[in-house]
Amino acid sequence: MARSSSGIVAGLTAAAIAAVGFLGYQASATAPAHPPQEPAPAASPAAAGKQDPAKPVPVPEGSGTGVRVVYSVGQKRVWLVGDAAQQPQPKSFAVMPSTVHPKPGTYLVGSRSGSVTGSDGVPIEHVVRFATQEGVAVGFSARVDGTTPEPDPNKKTGGIRMTRADGDAMWAFATISSKVVVTP
Repeated sequence: MARSSSGIVAGLTAAAIAAVGFLGYQASATAPAHPPQEPAPAASPAAAGKQDPAKPVPVPEGSGTGVRVVYSVGQKRVWLVGDAAQQPQPKSFAVMPSTVHPKPGTYLVGSRSGSVTGSDGVPIEHVVRFATQEGVAVGFSARVDGTTPEPDPNKKTGGIRMTRADGDAMWAFATISSKVVVTP
């Protein structure tokens, strides 16, 4: 009896393999050469800020020359542009803009604080201030909890938030009197 059972199992297995092969061939023969592409879903602010290291986001044109921090309000992105000989590719990262935006132009870092409470009541670190707009100090900072949520649109805040790792890089790069260029 064992002999006939194994023969049945082998036969059923062969039939199943043949059926799957036939269905696969039939599907490939009727598939279009180029399937229609669906439009890409709208990127969230977090996804838009992600950078493919193989394809760095270029520094905005008209952002000046030399060592500087470049902040694009529209792109929600910062570039730390160093000496080209020592740093051929600027470090770039996404940020969460504040509700008060600095006007396009060139500024200098005027003050820094290691850790304070932000105007939104949240503990922040590595604060690099470079402008005042509408009576609000504007600068880069990282929340101690590491998050970068959108600011409350009903509050006037000047904190341009970034991750803690990016805040560390900003703190090391943007010392007092460092140039900050804001682009639209």
